[in-house]
Amino acid sequence: MTLWLRDDFAKAWNGDDPFSQVDALEGKDYRNVKTRRTLRFEFQDKGFFAKIHHGVGWGEIFKNLLNFKLPILGAENEWLAIERLKNLNIETMTAVGYGSRGLSPASRHSFILTEALDNTISLEDYCADWSKNRPSFPNKLRLLRQIAVTSKTLHENGICHRDYYLCHFLLHEEDAFTKGEVETPKLSLIDLHRALIHKNLNRRWIVKDIAGLYFSAMHIGLTQRDLFRFVRLYSGKKLKQTLLDDAAYWSEVRRKAIALDRKVNRAQENGV
Repeated sequence: MTLWLRDDFAKAWNGDDPFSQVDALEGKDYRNVKTRRTLRFEFQDKGFFAKIHHGVGWGEIFKNLLNFKLPILGAENEWLAIERLKNLNIETMTAVGYGSRGLSPASRHSFILTEALDNTISLEDYCADWSKNRPSFPNKLRLLRQIAVTSKTLHENGICHRDYYLCHFLLHEEDAFTKGEVETPKLSLIDLHRALIHKNLNRRWIVKDIAGLYFSAMHIGLTQRDLFRFVRLYSGKKLKQTLLDDAAYWSEVRRKAIALDRKVNRAQENGV
């Protein structure tokens, strides 16, 4: 068994089974299925999130593996990813508790507790009307630069998010940033439960990340120059050089983003 609780939780739950305490938490459910529950709860007048995992079973594990997918076995992924991002000075959630028990990956019981990131807005929502109401150029450039730098840092350090969309970036101090009072936007990257950490990442995972990011930004009014700015900042090369050296990579990113956009559109048309 692995267990860590921040002092305030450890003191409050002293002598109690923390796994039972977490399972009994009450609050607003964001996800509640047989094997996983995500909820927001209040503790000592502050907001927190709990992600609780119960064993997915061998059937689900084999199903994922046969479909060339990496199964999510518990909260450990998110726990490790948060620690890794903190070490890289990438803004993310703050963990206040983690626990895991059970040897079998099919029946493991685990949880992670994090502070709620209140007074933030997802970039998906913040940029939603950009196609009709253009943001100031300096603010658009600041966000592009910050996302490109974050993406580059993640991938160069062996981390893929695997759900890399604008909705998983939370912007702090929205009003101050919009008014131009914040030079460097604070963006917190969330939902790391699928994160892949590996010394030598397969290129397909990196392509999937950037394609997902591109897909989520396809309809917010970005120009071709904006896309080229991201490419240049992310690659760390002059634009002509990366388009020449990495032509196959960027072509694959574009192809996968367009395919994902078409898939989502078909699903919406069919009412799925």
